[in-house]
Amino acid sequence: CVLNLQSDVEMVSDTNPHLASCCELIELILRKGLRPALSLVHRDYWQCFEQLPHQDHCGLTALSLAVEQTKVCRKLLSAQGRGRYLLRLALSRKALAQFVTHLLHTPRVLEWYSPVLSVLRNEEFVPFMSLLLVLSHMEFKLDMENCSFLDESWLLPVCEIYEVVPCRELGMVLYISGRVLVLNLIPGSQAHVDKFVCPGDVIDEINGTSLRNSKCGQAGATLSRLRGCPLSICVLRWRAHDGTVYRPLIKLLRVLRMENPTLQLGPAPTQQLATTEQGPSPSHCLKEGSVYIVQFLGKANIGMFGNKEVLQHAIPHVLQKNLPSKEVLLDMKETHLTCTDRPSQVELFEHHYPEISCVGRYDQQDYTIFAFCVDSPETPQPTGFCCVVLRASTIKECEDNQPHHWLQAYRVVCM
Repeated sequence: CVLNLQSDVEMVSDTNPHLASCCELIELILRKGLRPALSLVHRDYWQCFEQLPHQDHCGLTALSLAVEQTKVCRKLLSAQGRGRYLLRLALSRKALAQFVTHLLHTPRVLEWYSPVLSVLRNEEFVPFMSLLLVLSHMEFKLDMENCSFLDESWLLPVCEIYEVVPCRELGMVLYISGRVLVLNLIPGSQAHVDKFVCPGDVIDEINGTSLRNSKCGQAGATLSRLRGCPLSICVLRWRAHDGTVYRPLIKLLRVLRMENPTLQLGPAPTQQLATTEQGPSPSHCLKEGSVYIVQFLGKANIGMFGNKEVLQHAIPHVLQKNLPSKEVLLDMKETHLTCTDRPSQVELFEHHYPEISCVGRYDQQDYTIFAFCVDSPETPQPTGFCCVVLRASTIKECEDNQPHHWLQAYRVVCM
């Protein structure tokens, strides 16, 4: 299993097909021969690491820091989940061999293992330790925030972050059963138009607040408290990395279908830039995937309000002017975007992300049209907003230019 990890790539990520089986084998070895407590209560390897001394002559150890980080993670509810989170932390920090060595040198904890059945108390454990040392020299890049299903499975769901500008209502109908699942989307709402979430997906956290083990009303109360604020929503997809249903969600999806017999599990939303493993798509994704060839349709002052709801009225106002369109290069840089006339290479405008109040797609006639509102430079005082309207050549391109990418940079700048 270690050889498989080594042979694939230089850095092991969550998408590595051998990672889950490797972690499962380590878990089996750490559990083998582990005796129950005196009260016959089941004991897991997490309790072993938790009971190890957490200080030495230099102060807090690496193990103590990892244990404390595991304890404060609100997404973990069981000893199994905490143990798995700790193992992933140890792999990421190249410290798994160190943690197990610490256990081997703590007799009062080592006695919890059977000297006959366990690997750790048998002289033949030496090959196991040598393999842990090999793992400690490998690079692991694991998403520690994607841990809500470690209580049930080593298999992790597809996890995506969606950034949304302030709005009155997102338009998601939620079902609460320990987890917050999307039951339906209200037609015409922001969630329905932007398609950043599908029925069956799990809302894992909002602005860093975990919704794991949520009670009825907790998710709604969290959204109400954050109304009018930029939102960062962590979504766990019902569809797994291989395109099939994510197995730990099957029971919940059955319950969801009982609540909504018309539930349709549609295709997964596309929020990624148009890149593949082979590189950017040459049709519309140029210059490292940040420059798009689009049509500039015009702009117009829209008054004192620049929220997303205004777009559906502002876009027709611009289109009614029947201005000649221009082929432009829309370059979404790290901190700002620029729009350049393609034939003449003259820059038409430049806006930093904090200046943009909202961005969205036209949902009435032409789904390839998208627009954004920005503090109007044409007003004497910075109190008005200007709507800038553009058209992509395909709906897919329009989706690629949706708020997720712009507001990810917006969030970095503002924080």
